[in-house]
Amino acid sequence: MAASNPTSPEGAAVLHAAIVMDGNGRWAKQRGLPRSLGHRAGVEALKRTVSAAAQTNIRWLTVFGFSTENWSRPAAEVAELMALPKRYFESDIERLEREGVRVRVVGRREGLSPELVRIIENAQARTAHNDRFFLNIAFNYGGRADIVDAARRFAAEVAAGRARPDDLTEATFDSLLATADSPPLDLIIRPSGEQRLSNFLLWEAAYAEFVFQDVLWPDYGADHLKAALAAFAARDRRYGAVIPDDVLAAG
Repeated sequence: MAASNPTSPEGAAVLHAAIVMDGNGRWAKQRGLPRSLGHRAGVEALKRTVSAAAQTNIRWLTVFGFSTENWSRPAAEVAELMALPKRYFESDIERLEREGVRVRVVGRREGLSPELVRIIENAQARTAHNDRFFLNIAFNYGGRADIVDAARRFAAEVAAGRARPDDLTEATFDSLLATADSPPLDLIIRPSGEQRLSNFLLWEAAYAEFVFQDVLWPDYGADHLKAALAAFAARDRRYGAVIPDDVLAAG
C-alpha cells in the first residue's frame, strides 16, 4: 500500500504522521465554555487538519480520539466523547468519500454502543475503495492494550497449533497490531504544550520523531501542521546508526 513520497520543502519523507488531539478541555475553560463545546471545536480542527494533511506528502494520518484511560472521566464527558465519531462522520463522510480518503477506526470495540459500532463500520465501508489518503482514528485505543491484544492473538495461534513461539519476530508482532496496514510511523505531533505519549502508538513510536507545539487542539490548522513538518524536515534521522564524518561533511 505504500506509495512514493515526493520531496518538498516542508515534510520531506513524512509518509505516516500521528497527532495527539489534546487541549479541548483547556480551550473551553479559557473561554468559559463547557468542555463539551471544546470537544466539538476539536472535531472542526480535525476536519481542517485532515484537509491540510492531504495536500502535503503525508499519505497516512493517525489521530488519537479516545483512549482506553478516558473511560475514567466523568460520565457526561464520556458520553460527549462517544458522540464525536457520529458528529464527525455525519458532517464529513461525504467529503471524505469524495476526496479519496479511506477511514479506519482502530481500537477495541468492547464498550462501544451497537449504534456507534454501526456508524464506524458504515464509515469504513463507504471509504474502503479510496486510496488517495488514509486516516486512522484511534478510538477506545491504548498502546499497551494494543500490545496485549497482539500478544493474545499470537498466543491463540500457538495454542491452536498454527504457530510456534519461535515464529514470533518483530515483523510478525507488527502485523498483529491495530495499525498493521500502515507504513512505519515517521512523526508524532502533540499540540497543547504537553510533552508525553499518553499511551499512544507505543510500539510504532520506536523511531518516530516528536514535535510538541504550544497550541490547543481546537485552534489547530494548516499553518501549525506546516510548522511541524518543517521541524521534521530539519531532523537527522539515524535509526540507531552513526553517520560517518565524511558523509556529514559531504552533506
